[in-house]
Amino acid sequence: MRKRKRKIVELKETNSNKDVLLKQIKNASEGLYYTSETDAEITPFVGKYSKAVTKEEILRQTENLPDQPIEERNFADIFERLTKTQDWFGEEETATAAKFAALKELLEKNLKDLKVFKIGRIELDVYFVGLNAESVLMGIKTKAVET
Repeated sequence: MRKRKRKIVELKETNSNKDVLLKQIKNASEGLYYTSETDAEITPFVGKYSKAVTKEEILRQTENLPDQPIEERNFADIFERLTKTQDWFGEEETATAAKFAALKELLEKNLKDLKVFKIGRIELDVYFVGLNAESVLMGIKTKAVET
């Protein structure tokens, strides 16, 4: 009987850990925009349980067609562009780069096997995702326009 109660408590903790991380991602990404040929808001993404972070899995969990064009990109390389500061940056640009750096650190600390997926042609859905401690696909999503 005690073992059963313990499992229920553990499940509640697991759910709250996912919720806590979701709230942290929401706070860290608030006010951030992904710059391409357009600026698009960055929002949290929470999927479902997954054994691995793959193209097929991200297409399935985002309800895209299996034959939809999808490209995998390196997480660190994409964030390099977002976090790098330039000599000409003013206070606002420097603060934005610092906020992206904090978001990157949060994702790296809490998610494993981080990858970036760009789905579509010209108008793309972009997912920065990894697996949390319970193997749930999580991260951020945005849009990009690339011609």
